[in-house]
Amino acid sequence: MSLDGFSMRPLVHELNEALTGGRIDKITQPNKHSIILSVRQPGQNILLHLSIHPQNPSAHLLSKNLENPPEPPVFCMVLRKQLETGRIAAIRQHELDRLLLMDIDTLAAGGRIATKTLVMEFMGKYSNLILVQDGIIMDALRKIGANSSRIRTVLPGDRYELPPGQDKLDLFSAAPEDVLGLIRRDPEQRLDKALLSACMGFGPVSAKEACFSAGLAPSTRIGQLEDIDFSSIRSALMELRQAAEARPSKPVILIDENKKILAMASFPLHYLPDAATLSFPSISAMLEKADQLAGSYVLPDKERFRKLIRNELNRARNKRVKLEEEAADAEQAETYKIRGDNLMTYQYQLTDHADSSVTLPDIYSESGERITIPLDQRYTIVQNMQDCYRKYDKLKRAQSLLRVQIQECESAISYLESIEASLLASSSLAEIAEIHNELVESGYLREKLKRKNNDKPSRPFRFQSEDGMEILVGKNNYQNDRLTCKTASFNDTWFHTKDIPGSHVILRNSGAPVSEDTLLLAANLAAYFSQARGSSKVPVDYTQVRYVKKPSGSKPGFVLFTNQKTLYVTPVEKDLANILLQQDGTLHAQ
Repeated sequence: MSLDGFSMRPLVHELNEALTGGRIDKITQPNKHSIILSVRQPGQNILLHLSIHPQNPSAHLLSKNLENPPEPPVFCMVLRKQLETGRIAAIRQHELDRLLLMDIDTLAAGGRIATKTLVMEFMGKYSNLILVQDGIIMDALRKIGANSSRIRTVLPGDRYELPPGQDKLDLFSAAPEDVLGLIRRDPEQRLDKALLSACMGFGPVSAKEACFSAGLAPSTRIGQLEDIDFSSIRSALMELRQAAEARPSKPVILIDENKKILAMASFPLHYLPDAATLSFPSISAMLEKADQLAGSYVLPDKERFRKLIRNELNRARNKRVKLEEEAADAEQAETYKIRGDNLMTYQYQLTDHADSSVTLPDIYSESGERITIPLDQRYTIVQNMQDCYRKYDKLKRAQSLLRVQIQECESAISYLESIEASLLASSSLAEIAEIHNELVESGYLREKLKRKNNDKPSRPFRFQSEDGMEILVGKNNYQNDRLTCKTASFNDTWFHTKDIPGSHVILRNSGAPVSEDTLLLAANLAAYFSQARGSSKVPVDYTQVRYVKKPSGSKPGFVLFTNQKTLYVTPVEKDLANILLQQDGTLHAQ
């Protein structure tokens, strides 16, 4: 869900007021979708976030900077070379498209002023940032070759072409009668589709809001409308225009009970009366919240590690299935021994190469039952007997080997699931770097360890209960080890979900009695920061830290514990909201 071109018009006014005349001091690229410009204005630094994430492509001001990788990507270095120290001359919108252009005056050779344009195409999965000078593309965040698109290429040296004009009217400048005339063109068309076809910059949100204001269903056919209906549409469009032109803007986001974004616009929306409405003082504040709700900011390497862990888990689970099938086959070992013993007993009564199977009294049956033994007629009775013993020996050896392999496979699955849970809780570059090193040391990544970087040190989550007790939550296996083995005192209380990968949770009570509410809070946090998040009646073990031991040579995060008790809790994010807010917003979906 993203802004349509109609709502971007007031966004352009907002950005112009804040940024025009400002000097670009620094340019960073937190991840492959985002660029951040640090703009210096008299007495303040302003952060402009440009994102081409397909879920919510946008340009907006940031209240808090994002973490950056130690080495800038190539496109970031190009922008630094071309735009740093330049001044923003203007930010403009191409007609009412989702296409913004930022003109930046830079100092060129000989002291002359060279104007470069950063083109921001916010068009879903086709979004892009393109640096242009004199109509020629200098570089682009997403380079598009002839193999990727038959419509146009976006490569350095190509001429940049703006999208062609559309046969639509600008609601901010066109006469209302002209707009109604376009709407009337096709009597068979739905009203919402007719509005999209007639009004430049309209998206589904704007069209549905206009229909709602006119008191008409979006699915109504144009041919079914009467003059009074068109009068209502005219009034609705004028109200919509006035709302979009209002200063200051009154942007809103509509969300459902699961905090999923249903719609957003730079003006109030009314067509979803059952949705919860979030109002904001500026469009930038709204877009920043939309990023948070949509989880469109992803730490570098986080998604790559997710895919790696997912693939490794699938491989390990498939291997376990095959091993279990082989183990089931190996359980037939005794059958071959019984066949061999019977053939040995009756070998002198049987004729070589005569039958494909023989039926004999089973020497192990107390009731005189008979056993049918298949034979390979190419071999003698003795050779068939020896073949049965060979299969018996092979399957007996396989039983013990397969048990070891299944245990190793289950251990690997448990370990990978713990890393998967760590990725869910990670919210900083330092934490991602720790997971990177863990994957390298465990052999899942063939890369060099990240030892020297300028990241802030990784720290666990810190919460405080109502009675003032501190609760620490590890974000990955390294943090879990440090929390349990170094940070915690021997008489603190340790929590972990029972047989479910998750964080180690330490309640810093130093042996003091713990209230039931605090105990349940710590258990709920252990369940919330685990793979059982969203489940009900999650078992959480807890015991004193003195009873938790880490075996020598074991994998990170692995411990053994005794003297535990078990609580069953249902972690509900709504109930934990006030506690989670203690982390200053770092717990939004990643």
